[in-house]
Amino acid sequence: MATRTANLYARIEPEVKQQAEEILTSLGIPVSNAINMFYRQIILQRGLPFEVKLPVEKPLSVGGMSEEQLSKELEKGHADILNGRAKPAKEVFDLIRKENGI
Repeated sequence: MATRTANLYARIEPEVKQQAEEILTSLGIPVSNAINMFYRQIILQRGLPFEVKLPVEKPLSVGGMSEEQLSKELEKGHADILNGRAKPAKEVFDLIRKENGI
């Protein structure tokens, strides 16, 4: 006796779909199997099988910033200097070394 199946229709961003399918193909997992595994994990975990939360804000690397983001960060730094919220680099590095026992 064949197992019954149901159809699932979902709208996915084309780039996300392509990237995910390339990874699944390299793993040898058909998309339908991956979706089935995801649903089974939802059932087993009684919720999403991973944490859903906003990431901790991490400092951006200059290379990963847009021109607008870089300008905003430079303006914030300049405002900090003008308002006395900056310390000399030597003082900061000395503090880091002290905290790390260096």
